[in-house]
Amino acid sequence: MGGVGGEQELSADNVRGIVLALISSGFIGGSFIIKKKGLRRAAAASGIGAGVGGHSYLLEPLWWVGMITMIVGEIANFVAYAFAPAVLVTPLGALSIIVSAVLAHFILKERLQALGVLGCVMCITGSMVIVIHAPQEQEIASVKEIWKLATQPSFLLYVALVIVMVSVLMFHFSPLWGQSNVLIYTAICSLMGSLSVMSVKALGTSLKLTFEGTNQLVYPETWFFVLVVATCVLTQMNYLNKALDTFNTAIVSPIYYVMFTTLTILASIIMFKDWSGQSLGSITSEICGLIVVLSGTILLHVTKDYERIPQSKSIYAPLSPSLTTRLTGELLDHVEDGRTSDEEKVLRRQEMF
Repeated sequence: MGGVGGEQELSADNVRGIVLALISSGFIGGSFIIKKKGLRRAAAASGIGAGVGGHSYLLEPLWWVGMITMIVGEIANFVAYAFAPAVLVTPLGALSIIVSAVLAHFILKERLQALGVLGCVMCITGSMVIVIHAPQEQEIASVKEIWKLATQPSFLLYVALVIVMVSVLMFHFSPLWGQSNVLIYTAICSLMGSLSVMSVKALGTSLKLTFEGTNQLVYPETWFFVLVVATCVLTQMNYLNKALDTFNTAIVSPIYYVMFTTLTILASIIMFKDWSGQSLGSITSEICGLIVVLSGTILLHVTKDYERIPQSKSIYAPLSPSLTTRLTGELLDHVEDGRTSDEEKVLRRQEMF
């Protein structure tokens, strides 16, 4: 599998996963621009912005076009996990940042600063490194094989640690310091997110096999994964909304993205043994590529938070890592009236899930 330089030939499934992840990033990044224009148009027509309780955007066709575009992107992301490892698919979600930033620059006339361009280049470069050195997807013939992977001692230990940590954070730390420490809410979202991605991948693979003619819906394991996905997503929605309502989005977004991506990759390595059989060079290259992507994302957020002084504001895109929970963060810089920040928060929530 690994060559002299640590590179490997991409399998057909990996190529499909990459293409679907790129399509997902394009649609999700574009949906943000479309929905934002829809919100602006609806607010201008009704005089009541979404951030102050207005729901006129529900009657705005452009907003629905954006919503449909986002759903298509999320479906593509969901299917991508059925073809390629999470180690490959999850970091590619950062590319929606670039799509949104570039479209905002040309369509919304929101200037993309020099350091923002550098952040985009870092995301692209890191993603290319990850793609080149990504592990091959395992051949899975039944959901029962996935169940065996999910019930191996190492992954059960990971799940137990996640449940214990989430429980402690939710019932002890959250009531005491949830309103003052951003790490509490984001940690809950990230930990649950790593489990949701594993379940999404299991569910996506089951559906893939079903469509290929091997019905997996007759197995109770498939429906168990559906239950896990629903539980994890609902928990993420709850605490992600709490984080955004309590803290500056410019702080929440990069922290959540870094924690979610790191934990998801860790969970995938434990459950699916993504690094098994890979050379040390390939593994090192993947880690370096991930660090570059994470650094580029943080740079974009930090840059935007700094550059909005004195009058500009940051806006962010979907946080949905898998099945509507992948954080991508949108980095748009613009000058709006007083209602903008509230409307952007509403738009942020709509696009997270």
